[in-house]
Amino acid sequence: MGTSVRVAVVQAAPVLLDREATVGKTVRLIEEAAGQGTRLIVFPEAFIPAYPRGLTFGTVVGSRSEAGRRAFARYWDNAVDVPGPATEAIGAAARRTGAYVAVGVIERAGPYRGSTLYCTLLYFGPDGSLLGKHRKLKPTGAERLIWGEGDGSTLTAIRTEFGTVGGLICWENYMPLARMAMYGKGVEIYLAPTADCRDTWQATIQHIACEGRCFVLSCNQFVTRQIMPADWEDLGPGPEVLCRGGSAILGPLGQYLAGPLYDREGILTADLDLDQITQARYDFDVIGHYNRPDVFRLIVNESPAVGFESVPRPEVVHEEEA
Repeated sequence: MGTSVRVAVVQAAPVLLDREATVGKTVRLIEEAAGQGTRLIVFPEAFIPAYPRGLTFGTVVGSRSEAGRRAFARYWDNAVDVPGPATEAIGAAARRTGAYVAVGVIERAGPYRGSTLYCTLLYFGPDGSLLGKHRKLKPTGAERLIWGEGDGSTLTAIRTEFGTVGGLICWENYMPLARMAMYGKGVEIYLAPTADCRDTWQATIQHIACEGRCFVLSCNQFVTRQIMPADWEDLGPGPEVLCRGGSAILGPLGQYLAGPLYDREGILTADLDLDQITQARYDFDVIGHYNRPDVFRLIVNESPAVGFESVPRPEVVHEEEA
């Protein structure tokens, strides 16, 4: 394994509700980041086609509005098929630049209309292949209205020539057992794409770095009210900046190597000295000498959930054919 690698986190906004335009922007940003010598490039949660911040989709307890249903249908129409044209374009960019790329997307689960949406992190290799994906296990709060729950089969960790890469999405990182499952996979470069721009998120990613004795790459979007589609759903009055960012890269003792970046788009880069992981784990190895498997035991179900995705689409027989 190499002892150093340059990485990047991309703080940007999508072209909201325009999947093809956002894929184009993603490709340009991959090329820009790779031009700075980076080997691993990470994008925010729900980057394609949007994190629907502030929207209600017409829901109150006990009822849904017709306008809200139309807003959801438009969101679904712009979601990503995996695999599909969007993943092919991103994979091609990874291949051209020779970089590993992780991108947050809203994934459509199946080929049928209205199939469940998932908040998903996709991993691409430098050969352009889709190496794996992680579906958010527990959408937070009102996210549960629009996204399904992932299962243990997508607790993905990717082995690279510079170390093991994996992570969790946003508030999954508040799930101690989920973190421990990822530490148990030997993650050395921990990805934490998010939509949380609060100061307390910085405490979270510092804690993960110290707890896992790993590098942490966290990235968020910078979104203003001006770029939200005016014909999607009325957000009502409020501040112009909807998400101020807060992307950052941290070392395995919780120290900032880049960021946090606020109030603008940008690409943060850092050179990770991988020997620092060994140095940091000298006095704390969360799955080794600082673990007590004789007292505590974690059981992780990594089997795929059995659901509609595993059921073949029914064959349609027209009357004239019957």
